[in-house]
Order: sequence, then C-alpha cells, then structure tokens
Amino acid sequence: MGNLAKRRALGFGACALASSLWGCGFFFGKIALAEMGVAHMVLYRFLFAMVPLAPLLVTHRPGLNMREWGVLGVAAFLGVPVQFLLQFYGLSLTTVSHASLMVGTMPVILAVGATLFAHERMDRVGWVALVGSTCGAALIALGGHAVGGATMGGDLLVVVSLVIALFWILMNKQLMERHSAVVVTAYGLLLGTLMLVVWVPVRYGMPPVAGVSLKAWLALAASGVLCTATTTLLWNWGLTQVPASQAGVLLNMEPLIGSLLGVFALGERLGPKAWVGGALILAAVVTLTTRSKTRVREHMPVT
Repeated sequence: MGNLAKRRALGFGACALASSLWGCGFFFGKIALAEMGVAHMVLYRFLFAMVPLAPLLVTHRPGLNMREWGVLGVAAFLGVPVQFLLQFYGLSLTTVSHASLMVGTMPVILAVGATLFAHERMDRVGWVALVGSTCGAALIALGGHAVGGATMGGDLLVVVSLVIALFWILMNKQLMERHSAVVVTAYGLLLGTLMLVVWVPVRYGMPPVAGVSLKAWLALAASGVLCTATTTLLWNWGLTQVPASQAGVLLNMEPLIGSLLGVFALGERLGPKAWVGGALILAAVVTLTTRSKTRVREHMPVT
C-alpha cells in the first residue's frame, strides 16, 4: 500500500471511529442527566474534555492573528455553550434513540450550508435527498408523542442545535485552511469551556459534587474524553486526509449507534413513524454522499 493510500485509509478510519464515538454521546449524557441539570452536565463534559487537550495547549502555539482569534471566539461561542446547551436540553425532553436519529439530518444540513454559504449547487439527486431527510425528521418528531419519553419539542431542539453547529463547522473550516486541526480544536474547545465556566455557575449555580454517583462521573468522563476531545481531534485530522464529501457517509454510524444504545441499553422504544423516519434519513444521507454530484468543499469538520 502506497503512502497516499495508507494515509487515506487512516483518514477514513479516524472519521469512522469519531462518528462511532459521537454515537455514544447522547447515551452518556442521558445517564448524567438523571443526577444533574443540563448546564452542569455540559460544563462537566467540557471540563473532562480539556484534560487530554491541556498538553496540546503547551506543545502547540496558536499563531492566530486578532481577526482569527475573533473568528475562533465566535465559533467557540456558537459551537460549545449555545449548541450543546440547546442540544442536551432537547435530549432532556426526548429519548436517546430519537435524538440520535435526528442527528442523521446533519450531513444534509452540511450540504445545504455549502450551497448557501459556499456558493455550491446541489443537483436533482441532492434536492431529492434533502426532501427525503426532511420528511424523515418530521416523521420522527410527529411520532414522538406515541413513544414514552419522546417529545416533538425535544426532537426539534436537537435539529436547531445542528443548524447552529453548521456555523461552527464553517468557521472552523475557514481557520483550518491556515492552521492545524490540533490548534483549532484545542484552543476552540478551551475558549468554549471558559465561557461555560463563567456562565453556568452564575446562571445555574455551582455544579453538584456530593451525591453524584460513580456511574454518573464515569459517564461524564467518557462523554468528555471520548465523545468530545477524542472525536473532534480524530474527525478534524481525518478530514485533512480525505475529502469531506466522501467521509460524510461515515456520519451514518452516529445515529445508528446512538439509536441502538437507546433501544437496547436504556430500554427505549421507537414507534413505527420513527423507524420509517430514521430509514428515510439514512437513505437520504447515503444517496447524498454517494449518488449526488454536488461537490462539498474538503476539510469540513464536524463536532
């Protein structure tokens, strides 16, 4: 195997592993939410994420100019406190399996974002995939009332958080054209974590320490180290080796693993509409990433 082929294989492997770990995020989050509020859970998640990232802050100097620090700051604000507080508040109102399936709309959201903000055009197949994915998300949301613990409001908040994540993605992509994935990831997550450290205690009080079970601490540590720090580094590095348009299909693993964990590990149930909606979303994503001739610019990270 040549060097180029080996690097591409490693890139696809990194993206696949990142997507699989992301699929566990809602599962771990739901465990922690049983013992604390959304804001405190998100704060702990990012504090744990900074543990493995801290050495990278020492070994990698940022080298950003003032304008780039501004872009990184806005991206961190949207991508960490805004996106995650909304997303996990939505999770608190719905089920892990429903939230995971709604994340299946993300590749299509990326395609629409590229069309609107990167002046790219989707072909007919791409628009058909978009319509199919939208119908799938609507079926999941509308079918939520029939399944214990799932609500339309929670499902829709997860989708809103994904739209916000799009702007985080596009801004990070811009910065990664001049700076390494390690720098953008480590310093971006640091800024976002500092925002949470300032905001959460003032708005919601100090996070709980006493009375939190070992199970919850382990879930928080796993969500921070595995589902935040590791995934972001893996995905951003992977997209420096392979085109985002080709790696995008690997995002299918996130809703698949997340929904399976919800059903088999937490005993959640998916109603008939949710199963049909999930199938439509996955079919749309596969169609968009394998059949559509729409070109998505490379090195677009997902977090």
